[in-house]
Amino acid sequence: MTCEDLLEKHHSDLSSGSFKVDLIVGGPPCQGFSTAGKRNPDDPRNAMTEEYLRLIKIIAPQFIAIENVSGYNMHFKNSKSKNEAPPASYADYISAKLEALGYDVSRGLINCSDFGVPQNRVRYIILCSKKERDKEPNNLFDKLTSRKKEFLKSCGLPTNRKITVSEAISDLCTFGKPLIQNRDSGQSNFQELLYKVPTDKSSYLKLMRKGCGTIPPNSLRLANHKPKTVEYFRLVQSICRPGFSMNIEQRKLAGTLKHSTTVLSPSLPAPTVTTLPDDIVHYSEPRILTARENARLQSFPDWFEFIGKYTTGGSARKSECPRYTQIGNAVPPLLARAIGQLFQEEVLLLANK
Repeated sequence: MTCEDLLEKHHSDLSSGSFKVDLIVGGPPCQGFSTAGKRNPDDPRNAMTEEYLRLIKIIAPQFIAIENVSGYNMHFKNSKSKNEAPPASYADYISAKLEALGYDVSRGLINCSDFGVPQNRVRYIILCSKKERDKEPNNLFDKLTSRKKEFLKSCGLPTNRKITVSEAISDLCTFGKPLIQNRDSGQSNFQELLYKVPTDKSSYLKLMRKGCGTIPPNSLRLANHKPKTVEYFRLVQSICRPGFSMNIEQRKLAGTLKHSTTVLSPSLPAPTVTTLPDDIVHYSEPRILTARENARLQSFPDWFEFIGKYTTGGSARKSECPRYTQIGNAVPPLLARAIGQLFQEEVLLLANK
């Protein structure tokens, strides 16, 4: 159900005051703000922010959380609209609206790798709570960032360094291991790793495998690369600096115009996982990552199953959400867990007043 449907069909129920909502969480579509796109302030997808604000005004939750791309707080340079100037940034715009509705608003950039995610994924977070009369503003963002070490410790993860790619996906490497026919795509011409749980697991892998026993994760399907594609990936691996996106000279050597290809470094966090499988090349095998490897880099535990198509293209992209897209568009679960725990504690503090 969209915000528009909810507001249109259930407005009287929402405004009746017959129920209480502690928290509303949202992530308006990022395409209008993303630095990977054209950053158009008039992108119609930006209008979902307005629906989100309308919903907040009616329900008046105690707490609000908003997650978006880092470009959410970058200034727009121009606007197609002739009637009014664009906002300085949408983060400024929505924060001013929320403050006018009676909320303490705290916000800023967070690198998900600071919360145990093996990926340099920078996101803009806005955290809000209702203003309390005669009290200092409640800076939830500062509370979240100040408890990073405490959170990592509670997850059994190291507090003095970032989780690396190797710690996250080395058990999913395929060289020298048996392969079987893929079991969850419905297509017989794909293979997957015959997964066996390693005896020596990193702290991160222990967290991802918690509660799974010997059950393998799903979404292990390997790409069916043509020999020419395998050769291309080997060339890319030989000329690229692992962990860094290809530069102009490297793209010329590889004969590609694609801007965002990165070969993973096993000893560093991954770059931002996107919805495009060929943005990232494996660090030791000439292939793209499996959906499960991307999920590991996003901090999805192995018990979480992805279903549906693996990929899609053309006009189907408007109506389908394949596995790589589900994973690439997600908020990393470990960051979501940290934010959820913060709000849980805030709700308990209010209840005990």
